[in-house]
Amino acid sequence: MENAKPHRPNTLAGLIEKRAELAGMVKFHRAELRKVICDLDHVDATIRMFDPNADVSRIVRYPTKHRATKGEASRFVLLMLKNATAPLTSLDIVRAQIKARGLKADDQTIVMMRKRVGATLSAQQRIGVVRSIPQVGPYKGWELVR
Repeated sequence: MENAKPHRPNTLAGLIEKRAELAGMVKFHRAELRKVICDLDHVDATIRMFDPNADVSRIVRYPTKHRATKGEASRFVLLMLKNATAPLTSLDIVRAQIKARGLKADDQTIVMMRKRVGATLSAQQRIGVVRSIPQVGPYKGWELVR
């Protein structure tokens, strides 16, 4: 009985299936990475056609963290203000947006999202869609112009 293995065929079958799934994902993403590297090499070669001395290794643009699709931020902000019964702060909107998108509510994410929501609110204020309302505390309130 000391050398007897536990009999758990469902657990083992599930693990084997999960491993196969992950191995397939690795294979797929390696192929995608090879394509992206090839595309990058072609762009580098084209840049060097115009500037043979260009240092393309220093050209890096990192993907934007928690990027929203075009118009998504404005739609969310305006919908929040439309449904609000009182002026909302940018922090109120950010907390709702983080919850709606299922993001991690750490300090870095909150600051980044507040900047984006603030930019959205400012842009909407410039075109006369929203207005700021003075409030007690560090944040101003926002509401739709009706």
